Amino acid sequence: MSTLNYLEDNSLFSNAFGFLRQPLVFEPYKSDAQVVITGVPFDMATSGRSGSRFGPAAIRQISVQLAWEHQRYPWDFDVRDKLKIIDCGDLVYASGDSEQMCKRLSEHIEKLVKLQKLVVNLGGDHFITLPVLRGLHQALGKKLSIIHFDAHSDTYEVGSRCDHGTMFYHAVKEGLIDPAHSVQVGIRTEYDKNLAFTVLDGNKIQEMPLVDVISKIKDVVAGNEVHVTFDIDCLDPAFAPGTGTPVCGGLSSYQALKILRGLIGEKIVGFDMVEVAPSYDRSEITALAAATLTLEMLYVKAASL
Repeated sequence: MSTLNYLEDNSLFSNAFGFLRQPLVFEPYKSDAQVVITGVPFDMATSGRSGSRFGPAAIRQISVQLAWEHQRYPWDFDVRDKLKIIDCGDLVYASGDSEQMCKRLSEHIEKLVKLQKLVVNLGGDHFITLPVLRGLHQALGKKLSIIHFDAHSDTYEVGSRCDHGTMFYHAVKEGLIDPAHSVQVGIRTEYDKNLAFTVLDGNKIQEMPLVDVISKIKDVVAGNEVHVTFDIDCLDPAFAPGTGTPVCGGLSSYQALKILRGLIGEKIVGFDMVEVAPSYDRSEITALAAATLTLEMLYVKAASL
């Protein structure tokens, strides 16, 4: 009787536990993996439609649609041949305790980065990026650049401290990031022009050749260590309807993928994919976009080695 290897068998729906059907390892600090994926099922900071706490599960589930390919188009290698990737499951915290979530997530990220692992986080609402940045800052001891894909700047001063629209205002005030070497892509709502971020807003993105967008991002980041944070509502609702605060006029999935591919060679230390709220998209278009963009970032990291 033959033995099936759940990582190699081509069944689309069997053992869809870890992202891209990668092994679930609940003690990631002891692993020799180069990449650790963490789910953060948190949406207490949501201002619009709630439900992004179910994002990590939806992204993992649809990622089986991507796992059967030995190499992802248009890449000429299989990312799993170049990177050892594990999924450590979801962050555990007391339901409703945002302070505990922040503390545990920051400590988790700090430990992983000190072990020189790329941290990939599946949200959850966008507030999770603030404790992620705290952990990165603690581990690296310096301000980071961010490349922030979003329909919203999330630099609003008005709002509670636990609010998915205020994280980058607080990140600047806490000295976690360097706004002068950070860029926001796809913004198409009001934003604060006094915080020194370079903003490539929705209109600029649609009017600029993508090669110029990529060049501008690289110029701004200037070779610094960078955290890439991707709110799925950066995409137009036609490509990502399942999110809490959709805004028309956004990027296409092609544009987003093309820009991410242009980041080869950058010093990426972290990535998060946030704001997937699957209950508003029964066709799983949004989760598929999120899983595909996350996989693309893994390829970018592998190609940068």
